[in-house]
Amino acid sequence: MTTKLHNTTTNELRSAFLEYFGENGHRIVPSASLVPQNDPTLLFTNAGMVPFKNVFTGQETRPYSRATTAQKVVRAGGKHNDLDNVGYTARHLTFFEMLGNFSFGDYFKAEAIEFAWTLLTKGYGLPKEKLLATVYSEDEEAAELWRKIAGLPEEKIIRIPTSDNFWRMGDTGPCGPCSEIFFDHGPDVWGGPPGSPEEDGDRFVEIWNLVFMQYFENPPGTRTPLPRPSIDTGMGLERFAAVMQGKRDVYDTDVLRSLVEATADALSTDPDGPLRASHRVVADHLRSSAFLIADGVLPAKDGRGYVLRRIMRRAMRHLQRLGASEPVFYRLLPALIRQMGSAYPELVQHQSLIAETMRGEEERFTALLERGMSLLEDETARVPEGGALPGAVAFKLYDTFGFPLDLTQDALREQGRTVDVDGFEGAMAEQRARARAAWVGSGDSAAETIWFDARERLGASEFLGYVSEKTDAEILLIARDGAEVETAGPGDEVAILLNQTPFYGESGGQVGDRGVLFADDLKVEIHDTQKRNGDLIVHYGRIVEGTLRRGLSVTAEVDHARRQAVRGHHSATHLLHESLRRHLGEHVAQKGSLNAPDRLRFDVSQPRPITAEELALVEQEVNARIRENSAVETRIMTPETAVAEGAMALFGEKYGDEVRVVTMGRGDEGRVAYSIELCGGTHVNRTGEIGPFRIVSESGVSAGIRRIEAVCGIAADRLAIETEERLRRMAELLKATVSEAPDRLAALVEEKRSLERQISELQKRLATGQADAASESVNGVTFIPRDLGDVAPRELKNMAEAITRQIGSGVVALISTADGKGSVVVAVSKDLTERFNAVDLVRLASAEMGGKGGGGRPDMAQAGGPEPKADAVFAAIRAALSA
Repeated sequence: MTTKLHNTTTNELRSAFLEYFGENGHRIVPSASLVPQNDPTLLFTNAGMVPFKNVFTGQETRPYSRATTAQKVVRAGGKHNDLDNVGYTARHLTFFEMLGNFSFGDYFKAEAIEFAWTLLTKGYGLPKEKLLATVYSEDEEAAELWRKIAGLPEEKIIRIPTSDNFWRMGDTGPCGPCSEIFFDHGPDVWGGPPGSPEEDGDRFVEIWNLVFMQYFENPPGTRTPLPRPSIDTGMGLERFAAVMQGKRDVYDTDVLRSLVEATADALSTDPDGPLRASHRVVADHLRSSAFLIADGVLPAKDGRGYVLRRIMRRAMRHLQRLGASEPVFYRLLPALIRQMGSAYPELVQHQSLIAETMRGEEERFTALLERGMSLLEDETARVPEGGALPGAVAFKLYDTFGFPLDLTQDALREQGRTVDVDGFEGAMAEQRARARAAWVGSGDSAAETIWFDARERLGASEFLGYVSEKTDAEILLIARDGAEVETAGPGDEVAILLNQTPFYGESGGQVGDRGVLFADDLKVEIHDTQKRNGDLIVHYGRIVEGTLRRGLSVTAEVDHARRQAVRGHHSATHLLHESLRRHLGEHVAQKGSLNAPDRLRFDVSQPRPITAEELALVEQEVNARIRENSAVETRIMTPETAVAEGAMALFGEKYGDEVRVVTMGRGDEGRVAYSIELCGGTHVNRTGEIGPFRIVSESGVSAGIRRIEAVCGIAADRLAIETEERLRRMAELLKATVSEAPDRLAALVEEKRSLERQISELQKRLATGQADAASESVNGVTFIPRDLGDVAPRELKNMAEAITRQIGSGVVALISTADGKGSVVVAVSKDLTERFNAVDLVRLASAEMGGKGGGGRPDMAQAGGPEPKADAVFAAIRAALSA
């Protein structure tokens, strides 16, 4: 393999890297999701080794000991956050690709250095004289290997004594020295080699980092050699492409430059003009946004969704600077897909969803931007020349208008101003705490130690529930109060592992099974089943009778009726998903589900409410597919084959080497079936078993997410019976037939409204008539107290205003005792508000009725209380007027 310097595309560089290591015994592993599946402490996948973290720690095994990947990475939140620098430097990106090769106890330093040197000098054709290496100062072995394998002279092997060249996974765990490979741009570029005072210059650029994982860091800070040393490497594709294409700026490489030019073309602006940084921000953020959405992240107020929103809005702000007056961001997506769609098919598969999400967010943000920028301009005008914008104002922009701090900083940077970040952080402290709570622990959480230990000792649980609801099994583990025990007795709440089980562990939205374990003189009621540590099925139950012992043989039996109802709702969800996509568009994607025995709940990406007409069409189509009574088939295949055959996969879900592909409904439009999905749940054998399907409700969950609740089978029959009974009772009360009831009810409602209007008018006339006759003089002030009985409280203000107009000057107090409660309104004519405040008077009245205050204006206020004591209220007001 030989390439030519300055004449290689980014796609060719990526392919060459993977092919090289594939030819050298490495499994080419597709990029994992940007949402980590094995580390709840990470916001996003921020390094190439993250998907293999549990392999390095020994918590997970793979069927290969060598791997190579081109891993998509985002650094835009948490500890690893490059967001603020993006667009203003030659190297910083929020999204980038990390090329890597990994050895899990297979080869070590010599082979890793050999692979790297051979690929760089022979594969990519980099001149040897342009390369140098760093090693950890104590790692003489690595230094000797660089001399021996690469022939590097001593002056090109730089010893680094700091932690920069010693990698740790954490305070404890695998660790080891690093060795970095640098490219020398030549003496005409300012900068010095690593470790020198001028190391921050651009002459020497790091292109590859090799981590020699050879120790285990113990809690006291001591290290012990690992029995199987491993290799973890990373080479940033964009930085390497800059070297290979003769550039010093990643934004000048082919992929990013094409995105910069796409923005320039869309807005007819100069990509290298005064707003050059804005073009670069948009190019980078376009990649981050598209890939995050493809992996299941959507804009939100906290967590990962909040970071995505920050990225998107920052890009949109820069598009505004470039002259955009309407949504533009989503129109740049085709340019990205042309560059990266072949390497990352999720961009193509989710193109519609990505575009819909981008356009909807830009439309919302544009409306906020105008108001937010107006406030920013007003507040900035109050800040002295050279002063920082107060943190409280920056927080208000965030809290009211959704402006992230960095967007405010960007806007002020144009004026040479800064923000009081400490003040902002103080105001944001509570929100940040909630945001952290929202994302820490998402994904596959690290299971309790007991289940990690059990997985190592006992292996995965064998699930037989696809074909059986009853089986014999052996008790492998009993846990009580979080600890393993040998036996347990009646009344004990326990968690149980079996060697094989028909019980389904809750996952994929399907609730866990219930049922019973029994043997001679033993009965355990299982009230829940959960998955732990990935593939352990844990049964939670209560011992009703007998003694449970480890090693005991039992019969495990699932609650058949409940399972039948659950799998009916799960199967109906598949048909619902496909019907929604056909009627609303391919942007519809599952964002959450619940499949329970009594209902299903299905959350989907959808930017607007679903109309009643659309819901009716969806429901009709699902029922038509159910009536086909077609076979529901399951096939086992690789994820790649499944997707190639049209199966719907959820990006962000963790799929193994083999997946279950569930098909149902007759195929049309060239498809083998109506619905084709990757799914590990349990389903009906034929669609007819689902029974009738009814949509119960549709509602919004968050921006861009709609929720549908529905029922099927027995639950739908029950709903129909209850609905018919309610209609029968309503018709009976209306003295009409069921078919006549709607018209009769409509007539009664209109009649009631007419009567209410008449009554209200009569009450108003009665209340306001002869105001002078009902008045009294208190301390020289005209006072009119009236107890209006059952008059609706909402009418009191209008009546008080009318009486006040009649008398010209005075105080009016009106009480309603409707529904056995007190409601009082006090009105004070304008000429008396300097002496008497209606709010103060009404609060005195409220206290007499057992209430807790009231509110309003100085001339009109209202309050209430549970005790309608009119005389006491009027007495309290008279006393206040007399004071």
